[in-house]
Amino acid sequence: MQKLRTIIVDDEPLALDFLRSCLAESNDIEIVEECRNGRDAVAAAIRLRPELLFLDIQMPGINGFEVVKALQADLMPMVIFVTAFDQYAVDAFDLHAVDYILKPLDKERVTRSIERAIDRIKSDQEQSFKTPLIGAIESISERVTSHVAEAPEEDVPSGIKRKLVVRDSGVVKVIPFDDIDWVDAAGDYMCVHALGETHIVRTTLTELIAKLDDSLFVRIHRSTIVNIERVVSVSPLQKGGNLLHLKGGEELKVSRNYREAIRNLFQ
Repeated sequence: MQKLRTIIVDDEPLALDFLRSCLAESNDIEIVEECRNGRDAVAAAIRLRPELLFLDIQMPGINGFEVVKALQADLMPMVIFVTAFDQYAVDAFDLHAVDYILKPLDKERVTRSIERAIDRIKSDQEQSFKTPLIGAIESISERVTSHVAEAPEEDVPSGIKRKLVVRDSGVVKVIPFDDIDWVDAAGDYMCVHALGETHIVRTTLTELIAKLDDSLFVRIHRSTIVNIERVVSVSPLQKGGNLLHLKGGEELKVSRNYREAIRNLFQ
């Protein structure tokens, strides 16, 4: 087996150094990038397409959970969270079969997490890792009162029913469809990316597509919809399909099954 191309992310220099030294001893790991904040981690993951990501959760600015939300589902690497969270968060990770390492870091635990990652990557090559990650994030968010869920239709004034409505910490947020940049699915959750924020909505891709304007939103992958007004360029991929470049710098993969729809739009 080829070495797993790996990115390590932590805002604490000592933790980053420790991870680097542990991973350097593994014959299965190739570190392709080190990042000290979430924004750089997102950019590196999009650019380098790693198989494995060691990801600190509690970072200033964009935290580890927001990094996961920002990445397209079909490009999602295996993630091992590095966390100082307490037991309730650990229980959520265990429930959704998400791997994690508790701080302070331990060499034996790092080694064991690598072995588990290799086993999961071998067995889950045809499915996204994002679904269990989002499930764990949602479980933890519920416990810290930052649960995001779609508001009941009867609670929404009739004048805004053609906009996406989510409930965040008891506050109802209204997101105009025009503000949505792109959406990707993670099981029964949708990650809605709008104006630099990511909202988790408990709904299906089919249900959300039915609400959106089909002259503005196009499906580019089995798990991804994009607002075509956000697309600034399209480039081909070597193995077929295309890559869409959005105004915000994001890159979204168009699968071969949907490339004709994109070609027709940009002729």
